[in-house]
Amino acid sequence: MIAGTMALRDILALVEGELAAVEVLLEEQHCSGLPPHDDVLHRFRERGEGRLRPALLLLGCGLTGYHGDRATPLAVAVELLHTFTRLHDGILAEVPRRADLTVLVGDFFQVKWVSIALSQEDVRIPRLLQDVTLRILEGLLLDRVRCGDPDVSEADHLEIVRRRTAGLFSACLRIGAILGQVGEKRENALASYGLNVGMCLQVVDDILDFTARGASSLGDGRITLPAVYLMRHAGARGIEAVSTILQDRGFDHVSREEIVSLVREHGALDQATAAAERYAESARQDLGTFAWSSYREALESLPQAILSHHH
Repeated sequence: MIAGTMALRDILALVEGELAAVEVLLEEQHCSGLPPHDDVLHRFRERGEGRLRPALLLLGCGLTGYHGDRATPLAVAVELLHTFTRLHDGILAEVPRRADLTVLVGDFFQVKWVSIALSQEDVRIPRLLQDVTLRILEGLLLDRVRCGDPDVSEADHLEIVRRRTAGLFSACLRIGAILGQVGEKRENALASYGLNVGMCLQVVDDILDFTARGASSLGDGRITLPAVYLMRHAGARGIEAVSTILQDRGFDHVSREEIVSLVREHGALDQATAAAERYAESARQDLGTFAWSSYREALESLPQAILSHHH
């Protein structure tokens, strides 16, 4: 069989009914105990990324043959966990006067997902989610400590990505494998798939920072993979340009156009694209031990759907 070529909307359509149930339960969790018109929560919802993590958990369940009632609450739990870590990552930095409330809302969601996870019969699931939360927070701390540091290496950057982004994708797929009881080998393969998809997604986002957002992340003091490659290949000129933007926290001395031109000129975007493609191919290979089905086709198609976003 060749790798799937389904579009993202078709991939998500496979679990459309389950995602609708997740949405209903999420709304219940959001509203319970919070002011009905809370400004922080409203702003967070407006900036949502869709439900990719719950969708992956549900697709993993489909792949492994699990269609029981434990999948929906766990899909809610991973989305609440994601909400908690995004809030603590300063996603609402534009309203600093509400920072105290943002932290409290984040803590509220943490208690919610922990409660859901602890209600599961298999103790591995709450342990897994607790561990991935720790890894995410470690990644956020490392990112903040190294924020504005031009000496961050490719290995350093990718390790931060593994912790703060890809680990939760991996956990979503591992939960699907646990519920489907597919055995250790396939469980590890699905967890690896999730990790590779998460890495691919973040590298593509790093590329989009230059191709679609004018190096906004770099202007905010965050190193991206193309910037790492630029410093490696452009020597003093690249290092100086990146360092100046990081120090200025903006484009006072190096323009957006100049830094975007530099990453293109020195092949940094091409190298980042190659890295994303390697993660995508590794993800597809991880599915090799599973029988062909619409769920496998969807999961094999997802990496290509992610890659297509930067073209």
